[in-house]
Amino acid sequence: MNLYVKNHNFHFELENLTRLFFPNEKITVIRDFSEPQSPYIYTEVSDKITISVNIGSFNKSETAVKKLTDDDNELVSAQLLYKLLCDFTGLTQPWGILTGVRPVKLLRRLAEESSEEQAVKKFEKDFFVSNEKIALSRETEHNERKILELSKPESFSLYVGIPFCPSRCSYCSFVMASIERAKKLIEPYTKLLCEEIKRTAEIANKLGLRLETVYFGGGTPTTLSAEQLDTVLGTVNKSFDMSTCREFTVEAGRPDTIDIAKLFALKENKVDRISINPQTVNDEVLKTIGRKHTAQQFFDAFELARKCGFDNINTDLIAGLPTDTTESFKNSLDSIVRLNAECITVHTLCMKRASRLTTEGVTLDLQQARDAREMLAYTQNILGQNEYIPYYMYRQSRMVGNLENVGWSKKGFESLYNVYVMDETHTILACGSGGVTKLKRNNPDYLERIFNFKYPYEYIDRFDELIQRKSGIMQFYGQ
Repeated sequence: MNLYVKNHNFHFELENLTRLFFPNEKITVIRDFSEPQSPYIYTEVSDKITISVNIGSFNKSETAVKKLTDDDNELVSAQLLYKLLCDFTGLTQPWGILTGVRPVKLLRRLAEESSEEQAVKKFEKDFFVSNEKIALSRETEHNERKILELSKPESFSLYVGIPFCPSRCSYCSFVMASIERAKKLIEPYTKLLCEEIKRTAEIANKLGLRLETVYFGGGTPTTLSAEQLDTVLGTVNKSFDMSTCREFTVEAGRPDTIDIAKLFALKENKVDRISINPQTVNDEVLKTIGRKHTAQQFFDAFELARKCGFDNINTDLIAGLPTDTTESFKNSLDSIVRLNAECITVHTLCMKRASRLTTEGVTLDLQQARDAREMLAYTQNILGQNEYIPYYMYRQSRMVGNLENVGWSKKGFESLYNVYVMDETHTILACGSGGVTKLKRNNPDYLERIFNFKYPYEYIDRFDELIQRKSGIMQFYGQ
């Protein structure tokens, strides 16, 4: 699909909007041209705004009066293009023209600029967001407020990355290494990780920063041995001032990495929240997506965690997985609800460029989108009936059905870290390969980023260089 651009600089938004309707098409942006070649989308801002769609027998244009600012011209162009593509495909998008990651944050900002009523009106009238998604956004935003208020100007959260997994899931694009291929890297990696944690703590303590939450992600942190977990977790507890820490989460993630020794190591090191993520409890779907565990292993791991005293457990499910059906998804969700998990995070399948699904040429169709929407509608209904509340939300490009990921929890069990990182509330200090330190102070819209090396071998080989980058934290805070 060719996207022709004349006299404007907001092709990125229009490209993303086009991709909502043509998820399997390559969108080529063309600025230098004489005559558009079919099939095409033509966009022009001159004395007026002109948007045209010429695909097969469909050939329609819309025009509007040029506005005073580029932002307004971008919005009008997106509105015109959206209406034309809806007309061509017979589809509407649940999030309308919104393609951004953080709709809740946008709703909050608009409400602060005027009122919640005006923000809702803008979502409906300007962005064409469905009533269902507006209601979900409002409820999520209301539930976030009390968490955001806990953060202080000197607050920060700590992220620790463990980039190892038992196997690579077909939908995954995270930089990680399977155990089979990277076993020899684990020991040197954990040793250097502990050193980075210590150095980071020294900086945080010098600056007088206040630790709010700790989050171990990956990969799958519980691919480490019990002894290695104890060492890394213990380093965090010994190095940082934990007296202000409100939440300590470890993604135990894959049930096939969990045993009683590891759970005890977590418990002994003050971890008070864990994730055990089946993604589905359908064994055939698990095989399809490359998860080398069974549904029963998930249930066994969950029960074992309960016996070890964990009373705040999150579980992840994914709507729209290959070969999954609406009935199978509903069964998975119902099973998790019966376990009375404190948090249930429901993701929508995202076709990431680096995932095996994408590289193998798997594509999306309209039926998958319809199924995913039905799955999420069922999720909202069932979880609401069982007293779960939506407390954070984010979206990604290339999601099935242009939908969203939502964290649901029992009241009082909302993940503080998830809210802080998604809202970009305060500084996140990151340790481990693939970690991104995000520095925030005063300016609500400005973040300065310090990137760690992505790959475990890079992290090991260039560790001194990585530590040198940490000096940027002191510089950011004027020290």
